[in-house]
Amino acid sequence: TGWRAEAVRGGGGRRPATPSLAPMRAARGAADDSAAAAEPTRTVLLFSGGKDSAWCLWRLSRHPRIRVTALLTTFDDSTGRVPIHDLRIELVQAQADAAGLPLRLLPLVWPCSNEQYQARLGEVLAAEREQGVEAVAFGDLFLREIRAYRERLLRPLGLRALFPLWRPTGGTAALAERMLAAGLRATVTSVDPARVPADLLGRAYDRALLEALPPEVDPCGENGEFHTFCHGGGCFRRPVAFGVGARRTRDGMLSLDLLPG
Repeated sequence: TGWRAEAVRGGGGRRPATPSLAPMRAARGAADDSAAAAEPTRTVLLFSGGKDSAWCLWRLSRHPRIRVTALLTTFDDSTGRVPIHDLRIELVQAQADAAGLPLRLLPLVWPCSNEQYQARLGEVLAAEREQGVEAVAFGDLFLREIRAYRERLLRPLGLRALFPLWRPTGGTAALAERMLAAGLRATVTSVDPARVPADLLGRAYDRALLEALPPEVDPCGENGEFHTFCHGGGCFRRPVAFGVGARRTRDGMLSLDLLPG
C-alpha cells in the first residue's frame, strides 16, 4: 500500500506543512530492491544423467542465490534414449524423482543438425523464460568452443549461461577426487573403444577406474572418452535403482544397456 499525507487544519490556525514523502518512498524502494536482490536466480539445468550433471546440480543446490526449478534433458525420439550416454529416459526420470525436481523432456531426431537443435531448444527455453526462468546451467568443464556456442544460443533468449564446474580448481583429476570424496556414485555406461579399454564399460566410477585410465584420457571423460550414469550421492535423496542389460554398439561407441530398477 502507498502512503498518503493528509492536510490537518486547526481551529482558525494556519495549515501545517505537508511532510515530505521522499524519504519514505526512498526507503520503500530500497526495501523492494533489497527483496529483489535476495530472490534466487531461477535456473534450469541441462541434464544428461551423467556424473558431471549430477555434480553440477549438487553445486547449484548449495548456492544461496540459485534456485534450480527443473532439469532439462534432450533425447533421441526414435529410441527413447539420451544420445552418447545411451541412457533410457526412464532412468533420467528416476534421477529427477530422486532429486525432487521436475524433468523437462525435449525429443529430437538423431542425428540432429545444429539448426534443428537450436530451434527446438530455443522454443523450450523461451517457454521457461515466460515462467520466470532467468538462467540455464551446464556441466561443461573446459571446452571453450562448447561454452561459446551455448552462450550464443542463450543470448537472443535473454537468458544467462551458468557454468558452475568451469575450469575446476586443481584440474579434472582433482574434480574427480572431490566427487568421489563427497560420495557420488556412478557407473560407466559408454566408452570410445578407440581411446579407452572396452572392459571399463559397466565399472563403477571410482579410484580404481581412475588408475586404470590411460594417461592421455581425461579423468572426467570431458573429451568424450567415456560417459556415466550417476545413481547415488550428491542431491539424490535416495539411490536410483537400475539393472544391467546387454552391450550394444552405436556410432562407434560401445555402451551398456542399463534397465530401470
